[in-house]
Amino acid sequence: MPGVNKPELPENEGYIPASPVKRTMAWVGIVYMVILVALTTYMYFAGAALTGIAPLLAIPGLVGLGAVALISHRTTGSPSLRGAWTLAILCWLVAIWFLFPGIAGLLANFT
Repeated sequence: MPGVNKPELPENEGYIPASPVKRTMAWVGIVYMVILVALTTYMYFAGAALTGIAPLLAIPGLVGLGAVALISHRTTGSPSLRGAWTLAILCWLVAIWFLFPGIAGLLANFT
C-alpha cells in the first residue's frame, strides 16, 4: 500500500562473532563428537566396546590445546611467544607419544 510507513528494522548491533579460541575449542568438540559416534556405532555393530583406546582419546585435546596456545598468543599476546610455542610443541609431542600405545590398544581389539 503506498503511503504507509513501514517501521525500520533494528540492526543486529549486538552480534559479536566468536573468538578464534572459542572456534578452535568448538572444532575440538566436533572431533570428540565424531569419535563418540564412531565408538557407539561400532559397539552396536560388533556387540562389544573397544578397550585400550584411552591414549587415542587424549590426542584431539592435546592438539587443540597446542593450537589454542598459539592462537591465544596471536590474538591477545598472552602467553608469550616462547611460552606459546613451548606449550604447543610439548602438547603435540605428547600427542605423538600417545599415538603409539593408542594404536596398539586399538589393534589389540581385533586379534
